[in-house]
Amino acid sequence: MKKILMTGAAIASLFASGAFAADLPVKAPPMLAPVWNWTGFYVGINGGYSWGRSNATVDPNTVFATNIRHDVNGGVGGAQIGYNWQVNPNWLLGLEADIQGTGERGGSVDTLPSIRIANFGFSGTAASNTSFPWFATFRGRTGWLADPSLLLYVTGGLAVGEVKFDTQTTLVAQRFDGNSNNPIGGPVSVVGATVSESQTRVGWTAGAGIEKKFTPNWSGKLEYLYIDLGSATYFGGTANETSVSFHDHVFRAGINYQFTAGPVVAKY
Repeated sequence: MKKILMTGAAIASLFASGAFAADLPVKAPPMLAPVWNWTGFYVGINGGYSWGRSNATVDPNTVFATNIRHDVNGGVGGAQIGYNWQVNPNWLLGLEADIQGTGERGGSVDTLPSIRIANFGFSGTAASNTSFPWFATFRGRTGWLADPSLLLYVTGGLAVGEVKFDTQTTLVAQRFDGNSNNPIGGPVSVVGATVSESQTRVGWTAGAGIEKKFTPNWSGKLEYLYIDLGSATYFGGTANETSVSFHDHVFRAGINYQFTAGPVVAKY
């Protein structure tokens, strides 16, 4: 009997030890912190609005030289492609190229200076238009990661775009009496042909933006660019010779898809 009691006590002790062990806290595995991976190729689309300015001098080498300013405004839309290098947890370098189609255009009818030659007076108007059908940029990017999924960046580089300018001049001649200075007869108007020229211009661009990752592969961005395509001569060597300068302010939003496997995981 004594041996049976000792055996029962041992079994009870084993069960009790197991129960106490089950009540002990279990140490959880260490947490893994995701680190967003920005390195890799990406493509995207964008759209926005642009405020361009054209400053032209029509007939700069004649007495009818006229300064003309056009507000060349309209929507923009296009696509971009690029590559990012996340050089460390806080800094990023990148290259990006984009091409845009635009609806930017503007025009005006401006009065030419009046002149008097002997008994004849001359005046007129110039009806002109500027449009900016497309542009492309090739830029570098330098960015700071405000947090692992939020990028603040500056950007700059080469800009290429088509600037189109057309004009039509109307000249009015009036004869005057040499003594009384009164008009003799009615004015005579001569309407010139409309002349138009498009040039692919090269300049520079600079800007800044903010980009936010919403998933490992998808991000959205807001961006501002200033584009300066300098000055060029249109209709050179003709009576309509015109010097045209052009610059543009672009605000746009975009979506990018990055070709990477997703976030890497930092182990502790």
